[in-house]
Amino acid sequence: MDVIVLGGGLMGAASTYFLARRGLRVTLIERNRVGSGATVASFGNIRRSGRYLPQLPLARRSLTLWGKAAEMLDRDVEFRATGHVRLVFSQAGLEEMRSFATAARPWGLDLEELAPKELHARFPGLGPEAIAASFSPEDGSGNPRLIAPAFADAARRIGAEIVETVEVKAIRRSAYGFAVETSNGVHAAACLLNTAGAWGARVSAQFGETVPIVAKGPQMGVTEPLPHRVLPVVGVWGHDHGGGYLRQVERGNIVFGGGAERTDVSLDTGHAKADPARLPGQLRALLPILPALANVSVIRTWSGCEGYVGDGLPVMGRSATTPGLFHAFGFCGHGFQLGPGVGDVMAELISTGATETPIDDFRIERFRKPHEEEVPRSRT
Repeated sequence: MDVIVLGGGLMGAASTYFLARRGLRVTLIERNRVGSGATVASFGNIRRSGRYLPQLPLARRSLTLWGKAAEMLDRDVEFRATGHVRLVFSQAGLEEMRSFATAARPWGLDLEELAPKELHARFPGLGPEAIAASFSPEDGSGNPRLIAPAFADAARRIGAEIVETVEVKAIRRSAYGFAVETSNGVHAAACLLNTAGAWGARVSAQFGETVPIVAKGPQMGVTEPLPHRVLPVVGVWGHDHGGGYLRQVERGNIVFGGGAERTDVSLDTGHAKADPARLPGQLRALLPILPALANVSVIRTWSGCEGYVGDGLPVMGRSATTPGLFHAFGFCGHGFQLGPGVGDVMAELISTGATETPIDDFRIERFRKPHEEEVPRSRT
């Protein structure tokens, strides 16, 4: 094989697809089922507003791919460009929104500012006490349950090997490149792409690369179906109301998150659970965003194991210690929108030795101690 992709979340599945599409021989290894970890626990938010500014070129590349996903993967992954609204309830939130909008414009993102009258005319029922809002019409949502399996199935159809439900026992350097020993045998390849999510730092540490990361679980929920009234995805600026967010799916259910602290998750088990005791407070935090939630039933809650890097940015790019090793992990709970773009960029980097999308801010060597040496950067 040319590349082993370790970890079958959205980043790994998308990378596998784009690598295979470039003609490389790829094996994806996942200890559970593809897309069953943090990806399936995601809210499904496809937003660019509020992102770290140098991440916007990657987000734009990814948004373009989201728009092509149904045709590219031969499956509807429920990407809907319904727009993204972020409400403002405080002066601090207003200042944050305007500052970001000004700074993001040179990066190709134009946010529309809505005054209260226009907000309530265009989106009745949202944020009756909001003093302003931003609107990004090209953004929206996708279905977290569909996207990673769709990428994996499409990759399999063009020659990739998808290995699921196996235990990874050891990862070693070999004369050829890398050998990954699993419960169903040893897989070898010239390159290794680490897309192991919250466990990515455990993989990088085996090659002398330490990344400060913690595992957290968001509290997510979904209500009974309601009459359809909310078209865009909705969030807030300034972390008002606990940073709550929600969207209404076509069947009428309201999917929601935020408004509650994330829980600690043990990487030994990876099991993240929603805390029922936090649900009443979470719903109260969401009421200013959508008062119609006051008298609805919540039919399901869930969580997932997400990796949060110390500086809030992902790890993405070449290894600083080991030729042939690449990383794409630690997306800090906001990687869903980026997934297709990350896969495309990593495939470009691995196959050509460079990428047209700037990712230097995400290099793993930003955590390197002064005495540690970096390997020479050359083509793969």
